[in-house]
Amino acid sequence: MLARLLASFAAGEMSGAVKRLRIVTGFYALAALLALFGASFLLLAAFVSAAARWGVTDAALGFGIGFLVLAGLVVAGLKIWSGVQVRRARRRRVSDAGVLAGTAALTLLPSLLARSGGLGALILPVVAVAGYAILRENSGSSEKDDS
Repeated sequence: MLARLLASFAAGEMSGAVKRLRIVTGFYALAALLALFGASFLLLAAFVSAAARWGVTDAALGFGIGFLVLAGLVVAGLKIWSGVQVRRARRRRVSDAGVLAGTAALTLLPSLLARSGGLGALILPVVAVAGYAILRENSGSSEKDDS
């Protein structure tokens, strides 16, 4: 009985929250649309002022070139930001792989030492990890090819 009451309360709260979210989203969309209209009229006023001063053709060329330059700057900034994100993700993956390898090694260490081979069974994985590290250090060109 209590579980059913709690479930209906939670469902009612969730329904109300979703309804409020829809209303708020609608008002924010309306505010964004009105801001876009306001910016458009300000841009139009700037164009009319520039057209009165330099002529319609020169003003249109200036505004067109200005917006193309701004678009190029946005694309260049996005390209730089994307490269930074890719490098961060690569560093995070390498770090996570190192932690995972270390954890796996520490987890397997007691079972390797308990075997009859003892230290001999431990040497092979250590040599493999060292060989992989040497290979990775000597093949540094693969990082530059990913860009």
